[in-house]
Parts: sequence; structure tokens; C-alpha cells
Amino acid sequence: MHHELDSSSSVPPVGETLVDLLRHRAFAMGDKQVFCYLPGDGGQELAITYRGLHERAMAIGGRLQQLASPGERALLLFPPGLDFIASFFGCLYAGVVAVPIAPPGRKRFAWSAVPIFEASKPSLVLSTAFHCEKAAHSYVPTPLLGKPWIAVDTIESDRRCAFREPQIDKRHTAFLQYTSGSTSVPKGVMLSHENLLHNAALIRQAFGNTTESNAVFWLPLHHDMGLIGGVIQPIYCGGACTLLAPAAFLQRPVLWLETISRRRATVSGGPDFAFDLCARKIKPEDREGLDLSSWEVAFVGAEPIRAQTLDRFEEAFAPYGFRREAFFPCYGLAEATLMVSGGPRMTPPTVIHVRGAALARHRVQDTAASDPAARRVVACGTKLPGQQITIVDPETLLACKDGEVGEIWVRGPSVACGYYGRPEATTAAFLAYLADTREGPFLRTGDLGFLRDGRLFATGRLKDLIIIRGRNFYPEDIEQSVERAYEGLRGGYCAAFSVDGDGVERLAIVQEVEPRRRNLDTHRALHAIRRAVAARHEVEVHAIALVEAGVLPKTSSGKMRRSACREQYLSGEMKIVAEWKADLEDPEELEEENGDGRVSQGPRRVTASDLEAWLTERIAARLRLPRSHVHVTTPFVEFGMSSMDAVGIAVDLERWLGRPLSPTAIYNYPTISALARWLASPPVDSRPADKNSPVLRIDAPDPGQFDREIRRLTADEMEQFASVVEEMSRQGGQ
Repeated sequence: MHHELDSSSSVPPVGETLVDLLRHRAFAMGDKQVFCYLPGDGGQELAITYRGLHERAMAIGGRLQQLASPGERALLLFPPGLDFIASFFGCLYAGVVAVPIAPPGRKRFAWSAVPIFEASKPSLVLSTAFHCEKAAHSYVPTPLLGKPWIAVDTIESDRRCAFREPQIDKRHTAFLQYTSGSTSVPKGVMLSHENLLHNAALIRQAFGNTTESNAVFWLPLHHDMGLIGGVIQPIYCGGACTLLAPAAFLQRPVLWLETISRRRATVSGGPDFAFDLCARKIKPEDREGLDLSSWEVAFVGAEPIRAQTLDRFEEAFAPYGFRREAFFPCYGLAEATLMVSGGPRMTPPTVIHVRGAALARHRVQDTAASDPAARRVVACGTKLPGQQITIVDPETLLACKDGEVGEIWVRGPSVACGYYGRPEATTAAFLAYLADTREGPFLRTGDLGFLRDGRLFATGRLKDLIIIRGRNFYPEDIEQSVERAYEGLRGGYCAAFSVDGDGVERLAIVQEVEPRRRNLDTHRALHAIRRAVAARHEVEVHAIALVEAGVLPKTSSGKMRRSACREQYLSGEMKIVAEWKADLEDPEELEEENGDGRVSQGPRRVTASDLEAWLTERIAARLRLPRSHVHVTTPFVEFGMSSMDAVGIAVDLERWLGRPLSPTAIYNYPTISALARWLASPPVDSRPADKNSPVLRIDAPDPGQFDREIRRLTADEMEQFASVVEEMSRQGGQ
């Protein structure tokens, strides 16, 4: 079989499906712990063994077999934790195609599920009992409520007696990996058992994983890197994995490194931004006690890899046992299951210096490191066994020569068969052939790069996909939100693209104004754009420019030329009517003020008025808004607050109050006033967080508190809040 690459392994893979794999691991390694979940609320650690996971999968699978036929889809809608993993394998055991989506946690989350729901046409929705109950009374749109909701945590263990072996083989689709929660028709990559097992074998061989391997993952489990790397890979190699909630990592990045240190983890990683966040945010005093010497594979991927990030992280954590050779830059995409290239392991990353201007013209010209125009490019490793990587001219479809930049094409058993229900998109992406030799079919990745000495260097994107903090954004979706944000903005004449801001990829937007709108309130328009993008896409905007009609470059067929627009914007050639730019200073670095400029050393007694004043000042400072524009009765989403803003403010508030808070506290109450009233009441647990604790202690709000706060809103406040909800409903935003 394709996936059996390493016959020397102490635990060879068994069977041709993931069901075969887990069953074998359960029989051979039954009582070994495979997953441990550290909750973000200071609660008890949750663990499961190989045998326990197998039995839970059988029980859930047995129940699903009574409700759905093999091949039908089930939407997986879970918060971080072990219930998701058991449900994922329960689907596999039932022969049902799993469709993981972003987990709940905010009132607006489920709107992002609607496009995926409509595209995948699931028969069932799987979740927990708590979220099933909440769904029926609050945040879930009608289309999702029309399907049966199954609370998997209420399925009894004896249901496994009803389980029957599914009639599946390696060619059957295991799950659909949606590449975007976009408002356009989303694309669900059909990943077969064969794809997954082959890529698992590649990862295992590249990482050098064994039964002794111990991983730590905070990456979302509904995305390919978290699910395939953090769930399937540990089972494949017979190892173990500790899971953290993504929000807990964002709230306290040192938690990730503390867990690696305490668990003596050998494998962990994430996007470039995660390493950058740790290097910038973890203070020297918080690094004391870390021991990262066990960390053998620190994989970096999912977005452009920056040499300065690797340098900064190494400098910060080398004194605590981290070795530069642990860095494992890699390249991959969902359409190729996960990893395409990477490694070799325990070798320092390869970094070369090339001329930036030449690279923009798709040429590779080496230059000295001292050259002011030099661009440092990090190699994404070597191609892996069974994979073919070819660099192709995207216009002529001919293979590029050495020293030429072209589109990265991939071929091999890890490449999926296509997009679910999207035959035209499948043909365009998965059925590419070289023009002269007709060799193929290849997967067109849409990414640009070149090969040198067997190493792949990814240099940019042929397509206009925007990647920020490891998340993918389609510019069309952001542009649609911008055009609808304020009356007087010209429909069809908006360009969203990424720019380099202080060494990090950031979002910029250029929008034309209607030619007949002479009296447009540009200040309100700019604020409305920021608010719409943050509310719907949860991404920070770096710059917005309003320009006159006719400025944006388009093709003869009317398509937006985003790359040309980006060049004109950066060169200053555009005639700008009004502009907003974020300060390059990181808002998270702003000093937390509590009257005397110091962080509280213990639980602080505050009134609702004190809290309203602090929150008003902090939100205005972080979002760079005039203080007069931050009203205590305005819903948070109206401020243009992204998820990162909310987490950052929660962290600052926690430090100021001297007691722990949930990283999603800002989203649990609709306004500053409502949040202040709750915080001013006696806390459930005001003990300060133990620095050495593996997780933060988080005050969990009373589940009915939100409803009570809603009832306390004035008529005007309620009308304003309802208008926001209605707008989200109309737009189908996140």
C-alpha cells in the first residue's frame, strides 16, 4: 500500500482505513493514554486511552448507523476537547463523512457555518448537550436547526453493541476539509482514507515519530493542521498528544511552552505568527523555569515563514534549551491532505538572500546579506517520498528552468480527488497537465516558488488568497463586506490585499467612492468598514483608503487587478480621498493603566462605574478610536473589534483586576455596561492564577447571566443590539 513507507518502524501501520488503524492500536496499546486535554478554565485534565477512544467511537458510530446511511455527511460543531475526537472517529466507524467546522463560543459563530451547511448538505449535526440546548434557544440560524442535533456526550457506552462494521475501503471519503468559512461557495476537499494514511506516513517519517513521541497542540481541531497533525498523526505513530484550547494559547502564549516543558514534548509547532507571538509577548521573567531541550521538531507552516521570526524565537528561548536545528519549516495545503515538503529534521533552516526586485519579476538572483535590497527566503524543506513537486509557468503551463519562479504543482497519493460538489473547481485545481509532455494530472496549488538543491522555496501566491495569523481569507468575501458597510461606497470597486506591516502580513483595503457622493462622511465610512470586517471576518485591518471612482485597475473583462492595485497603493500613486492606518506599534504593547500605572497585585474591588471608565479607555486605545466614540451602551461588535482585540482586552482586564477571566469574556456580554455590571458583582473564584499551573483559572459566567443582561438593556440599547444581530443575519457573517 502507498502509505507503508517505513517498514523498519516498531509499530507498522495496519489495514487500509483509519478505522483499521484505531482498532489495531486499541488492541495493541489499549491502556496507553493517547490524548490529554487541558481545559482553559482551570478544571480537571481530561484524558482518554486508545481503548477508550475505540469504544467511544464504536458507541457513537453505532448510534449514527441508526440515523444515517454510509456516505451521508455529519456537521461536527464542537468546542475544543475530546468530544470532537470521539465524534470524528465515530463518523468514520459509521461510514458517515465528517464535516468539521469552527467551534461555538460566540453568539455570532454559527452564521459562518451556513455556507458550509448549504454546500455539504449534512443529514446530522453533532455537538455536546450544552451546545445543543443553547442552539435551540439562541445563536443558530434556522437552516441548521432543521436537521437532527445529536448530543454525543449523552450517548451511552452500551451503544457500541449496536455497531456494525462499515463497508468502506481506502478510496472512501473520510471527511471534508473546508478550506474557507467564506461567504462565497466554500470548497470542501474530499480526503480519502488512503490520502490520510499516506500523508500520515510522510509526516511520521519526516518528523521521525515513534511510539515514544509526545506532542503538544493548541491548533484548532477543525482545521487540517490540528486534526491531521494533532489527532491522526499521534494515533498513526502510536504516540501521545496533549491538547490546549486555541483561546488559552492566545490569552497566555507561555502556556504553550510551559506545557512542552512540563510534558517533555518532542513535537509541536504552528504558523509563523505563533512563534512571533511567543518571542514578543513572553517576558523574560515568565521564561524562568522553562526547559525546551526535549523539543525535537518545531514545525513552522500554514503561512509565509519569516527568517526574522526564527531568529527572534531562537534568541529568546535558546537560553532555555531550545535549539535552532529543531525548527522544521514545511509547506502544505488541504488539497494535498496536509504536508508536501519539510525537513530534514534536526538541521538548521536553510535561509538564502535574493534580490527582492528580481523576485517580483519571478527571477531568483542571489545577493549578499549586506545588500539593503536583499530579501531573506526560508526553505520549506525537501520533497517527501512519493510526492512530485514541479515548478510551472502558470501562463504557458511549461516546466520552469532553474532560477525561475513559477506555480508549485504537486502530484502523489496524498493529493485529494477534488472538491465536494464542485466539478468545475475540481477540474481547474486537480486536473492540470504540462503543455508539452502532457504529464499529469497535477494539483495546481496557486502558490509561487522555486526549487534549489532539492529544497522548495515558497515566495508568494499566484492567487489572491490572504493569509493572516495562519487563517485564510478570500479577498472577494472581505470586499463584499466592505461595499455593504456604508452607503456611498461603490459596489464592485473594492480591492482587499495583504501588505507587509512591521514584518507581518496585514490586511489593506482600497475602496472607491460613488462618483455622485460629494458629501460622504468619510470618517463614519472608514469606521463602518473596520466594524464590518471585524464583525464578519474577525481579522484586524491595517489600512483603509477611500479613492475616487475610476482609480482601481481592472482587466478588460472587468476583473479586479489586486496585485496592480497593491503596487499603486504602496508606491503612493493613488489619489486618496480619505485614509485610516493602524499604528505600527502593537496595541497589545500599550501600557495597562489602572490609575497609578501599575498592574494590580491582588483582587481589586471596583464598581461598575470604575469598570466602565477603564473599558472605555482601553477599547478606545486599542482600537484607536476617539474616546467620545466609545459608548457604554454600544454593542462590542459595533466598535469593529476582532477576536484578537477581544482576547487582548480580556488579558489586560484580568491583570488590572488581579483575578482570572475567560479569554472570551468580552463576547459573553453585549455592551461595556453589561460586562461592567457582571464584573462588579462578587466573582465566583477570585483567587489569583498560580503561575506554575498548567492552565488559567477562568471565571465561568452564570449560563443565564447573558439572558438577564439582555433583559436589563434599555429600549434604545435593545434596538441597537437587535439591529446588529439582524445585520449579521442578512449578511450571513461570522
